[in-house]
Amino acid sequence: MPVGRPGPLIIGSGIAGLYVALRARELGLAPTLVTKSRLEESNTRYAQGGIAAAIAPNDSVELHLRDTIRAGYGLVDRAAAKILTSEAPARIADLVRYGVPFDTVEGQITLGREAAHSRARILHAGGDATGLSIEETLRRRVLIEGIETRERTVLRRLTRLADGTTMATLSRDDGRDREEVAGRPLVLATGGAGSLFRHSSNPSIATGDGVAIAFRAGARLSDMEFIQFHPTTFFRPGAPRFLITEAIRGEGAIVVGEDGERFLPRYHPEAELAPRDVVTRAIWAEMQRTRIDHVYLDATRIPRDQLYTRFPTVCRFLADYALDPSRDRIPVTPAAHYMIGGVSTDHEGRTSMPGLLACGEVASTGVHGANRLASNSLLEGLVFGERVVRQLLHPVGGGPAAPDQSLRVPDPRPRPSEPSDREVSEAVRGILWESVGIVREARSLRAAVIALDVLRSRAEPGDEAVLPGSAANATLTAGLIARAALAREESRGAHFRSDYPKTLPDWKRHLVFERAAPP
Repeated sequence: MPVGRPGPLIIGSGIAGLYVALRARELGLAPTLVTKSRLEESNTRYAQGGIAAAIAPNDSVELHLRDTIRAGYGLVDRAAAKILTSEAPARIADLVRYGVPFDTVEGQITLGREAAHSRARILHAGGDATGLSIEETLRRRVLIEGIETRERTVLRRLTRLADGTTMATLSRDDGRDREEVAGRPLVLATGGAGSLFRHSSNPSIATGDGVAIAFRAGARLSDMEFIQFHPTTFFRPGAPRFLITEAIRGEGAIVVGEDGERFLPRYHPEAELAPRDVVTRAIWAEMQRTRIDHVYLDATRIPRDQLYTRFPTVCRFLADYALDPSRDRIPVTPAAHYMIGGVSTDHEGRTSMPGLLACGEVASTGVHGANRLASNSLLEGLVFGERVVRQLLHPVGGGPAAPDQSLRVPDPRPRPSEPSDREVSEAVRGILWESVGIVREARSLRAAVIALDVLRSRAEPGDEAVLPGSAANATLTAGLIARAALAREESRGAHFRSDYPKTLPDWKRHLVFERAAPP
């Protein structure tokens, strides 16, 4: 590493954070990887579906690009999507080089097909354990390379300094041992916010902290209204909302109601292989129509050996509940899954704050538009993670283009009440699920914004010397999601308004948030 040049501070240990750390080390930098939980705990670990790349003889970058744009309902940044799809094969080669054990037959990587893909281009590792395989492989390499890692260390605050750089305030997860880190490039890779909803496929750590902290410091956010819900998570009272990968539908499973009848063809000609938002709303509509709290995934037409070989993680999970998918229907229901929006970045991962870069689910690159194409999320962390590393190596000024118009969010007036983090978390999860969920409308959205503003005023510290905690971050991120959903008066992709059910040309634009200047 060049003398006097500090290595990056990387916040987050999912695929984006791990990859950036490894590539930074390879290119001569000395990164430090910080994570608020254990190194291995992230959304990446639970990703079953796979990772997309046009590597088959009958596939092409152009087809992958077309599918990505089509899934995004008019809001995909075409240049970002071209970067994603054209650089995908090289990033897959990196994973192979690191040792990710992709599934093969006779030495050739096997490829599956998922919803809205026109070709079989989904790579898997360990069947439905792709995320786990990638995470474990990259984590082992990080440890082998001797990269400095700091577990159970929380990013509390980002502060703009007079010289134009950004300082990070860290502390242990118990709130002690505050440390301020300045003079180092900062890479935000903190993941999404799915667990802010009552029903979610995400681990409990996915609470949108990075979004809240960046916004509080002055970074711009975009597309916060677009929360993707996964149509099929395991349903049983008291059981976790375990994700049942849509790759099972790609292999031939169908969705049926209580009566055993298939209903998705009534909602879309591609039925089980329709885009995620369509399948999710169809299942939700069927649940409302029949007044039941779940439907079923019927995989009994898939040969048993194929099921257990291709989906070992799902089959092992179901066995704990005395279910055999080769003969039993799987009870499923939709749940919050992926945050499409986040901290606005350009194609090199630069945010609107000098010295702060972002990649992975916390970033809003524009590559997903209004509805992420299945299996593009792990890929996004790699492709734009590589570009972040190149920016770290050869820094060039830049950032996302200034928006034509932005929504400014004022800080609340603190109230004396200090509810516990658990109380706030439960309240937020209920508000988002009930009022900012799969189907939205103005009256409940307005009530959600007001309720979340009240919660935020009680959770945000009034004293600048006091560091905001998880409750303050949760209420801020949730409030931004609700405000964006209320502001977008149309239905597009993952955002559906029952009072504005049409997709409108005038709304073919991005909603951008900026923190209002203090009075």
